[in-house]
Amino acid sequence: MLDDFLLRAALAGVGVALAAAPLGCFVVWRRMAYFGDATSHAALLGVALALSLDLPIFGGVLVVALAMAVIVAGLNGRNVSTDALLGVLAHGALAIGLVAVSLLPNQRVDLSAYLFGEILAVTKGDLAVIWGGAATSIALLVWRWQALLSSTLNPDLATASGLNPKREQLILTLALAVTVAVALKVVGALLIAAMLIIPAATARPFSRSPETMALIAAVIGMISALGGLAASFALDTPTGPSIVSVAAVLFATSTGLAAVFRR
Repeated sequence: MLDDFLLRAALAGVGVALAAAPLGCFVVWRRMAYFGDATSHAALLGVALALSLDLPIFGGVLVVALAMAVIVAGLNGRNVSTDALLGVLAHGALAIGLVAVSLLPNQRVDLSAYLFGEILAVTKGDLAVIWGGAATSIALLVWRWQALLSSTLNPDLATASGLNPKREQLILTLALAVTVAVALKVVGALLIAAMLIIPAATARPFSRSPETMALIAAVIGMISALGGLAASFALDTPTGPSIVSVAAVLFATSTGLAAVFRR
């Protein structure tokens, strides 16, 4: 059944959407879009690390994504604004990753596959990694949902209730790192942040509760993945950018509808 490459691609897209969209709600609520960019751009450093040490790509990307989170947490507030710090780290990590990959000895690396994804080349092994990572990310969110929500909406009240906002931030960072690692094959390092942010932003105007927003975002993410795959097959366009393009069209549509309903 999984010998059909389109079916494997569809399953991969759905798996990434299920992991990225609910997590993207917290990225939107916490205004962490730059952090998502920095983590996803650092994925290329993870690719270079994995190839140089002959490790699985997923492992290398996960290690570097977690390291990026630790660096941001350690440097945050030290004589530099968060936005400036994340901007430097995002673009610096991307540039260094590109240089590191190009310098690998005896390696012929297709950079476009890592920058924009290669969902049509997903294997059964990739599917296992994608769905395993998605399940891990979703399990973390479900397990700590209320604590994460409380820490996001009011950190002071969360602390007074016995929660540790820094610990919840660490859990959210772990889920984000796992999602970046599994999404690299599908949409690439340059487009991962879009799949985190756009479905969540699209769902926001029509959501009455955080849980509703997460569910709607997941549905929008799946529609974007499947719609982008279909558009890519029909129009012979790059699949990763096609997925993000469909998501962007859905966002524009939802914004227009929300403006009409507010009148």
